[in-house]
Amino acid sequence: MKSFGLVVAMAAQAYGQFLGGNWRTDTSKTSIDLGQLQRGGPPKDGIPSIDKPRFLPASNIDWLAPTELVIAVQLDGSARAYPLQILMWHELVNDRIGENPILVSYCPLCNSAVVFDRRLGDATLEFGVSGMLRNSDMVMFDRQTESLWQQITGDGIVGTHTGSKLRVIPSQMIPFDQFKESFPGGIVLTRETGFQRDYGRNPYRGYEFGSGPIMPVSSTRATSLRPMEKLVVLKDGNGYRAYPVSRLARRGVIEEKVNGRQVVLFYSPDGLSPVDATNMQQSRSVGSIGVFSVETGAGKIRFRKAGGHIEDRETSSVWSVTGVAVGGKRKGTALRPIEHGVFFAFAWLAFKPDTLVVGEPPVSLIVPK
Repeated sequence: MKSFGLVVAMAAQAYGQFLGGNWRTDTSKTSIDLGQLQRGGPPKDGIPSIDKPRFLPASNIDWLAPTELVIAVQLDGSARAYPLQILMWHELVNDRIGENPILVSYCPLCNSAVVFDRRLGDATLEFGVSGMLRNSDMVMFDRQTESLWQQITGDGIVGTHTGSKLRVIPSQMIPFDQFKESFPGGIVLTRETGFQRDYGRNPYRGYEFGSGPIMPVSSTRATSLRPMEKLVVLKDGNGYRAYPVSRLARRGVIEEKVNGRQVVLFYSPDGLSPVDATNMQQSRSVGSIGVFSVETGAGKIRFRKAGGHIEDRETSSVWSVTGVAVGGKRKGTALRPIEHGVFFAFAWLAFKPDTLVVGEPPVSLIVPK
């Protein structure tokens, strides 16, 4: 990853790297204007994906701070954590949990941590970092056809797979200590990546609390939100519904019916920003979020914020941000996670300007001149 200053300096460079580079992409197939592609600094594969991930039990990890954020994935009875201090330098992990080939992706410029199923039809794709950005978001490519994919949405945008969409697998960005407590058998991606990187250092010092994105972004959405406000985004019918994290933080718990199902949003104040201090373990806390179905085998559970924790209304059992009851009569009960994302507002609204933002007036789109 280049330094913060160099990334800014290179932002205005166009997509000549793509058209003149070593690419096999079928550029006759595209859903975007190729002029929207910009250099992010490093070239194709200059940010190396992790293709042979190695793991250790969470109890063996002594280099992660308790409230440092990890991307947590539960699948087929297995729980894995992917530390952001590693993803900061690789952005993609091609992994497999059981029979499920997955892609763990993270774009620090957009706060977008999304996990995808790598299967598309009969093919299992492997992904790399293209070195290009669009609206400040990482553009991925698959190594089979070198089609380009938008990381924040999972959409194929240029090449053979234009118009295709990767299936999202539910995941969370949560503090490491919450992962260890909720998933005692969980394993963690190690620093044995095959590469020498300064893991634990953030090259985007001050970014999260700055005035806005450092790369050019086009948006038709009028909004009162700060560009760096975070949104919790859920699929809702044919569109999306988003909750400002500042609103969720004040309430602690939000219960809603979204996409025809009863869901609950949890907020915990624990969780260090990955893009604040140069030493990630010295960053300010920005919290963490969980989104879950409230329907269980025992029926619907209702929740409330009680002092410094979340409890259910029926038994006063205490729940963690991972959706697991950690105290009370329901201790050990786990809620089913719901697909969601937590993104900087500027990033998500650049791609999905029609999103309903809870607490804002009806959508107002800016008509380009």
